[in-house]
Amino acid sequence: MNITPVSSGMISDTGALQQIGIAMLSKQLDTATSAGDLLAASLSSMPTPVSEASINGIGQNIDLRV
Repeated sequence: MNITPVSSGMISDTGALQQIGIAMLSKQLDTATSAGDLLAASLSSMPTPVSEASINGIGQNIDLRV
């Protein structure tokens, strides 16, 4: 059996599989980038949280004994 045609066919299949893998990773990167942009936009549109200390006065006074 001559292995040369078999190995040549496997190499060309590997190249095609690599191209498919690269295309899929590129699409995933685009999707992750757009999801990150949407997350950043939604976080910037949220109101600034108010700390509990400013509402309840917690931690405003400290009693020290010597």
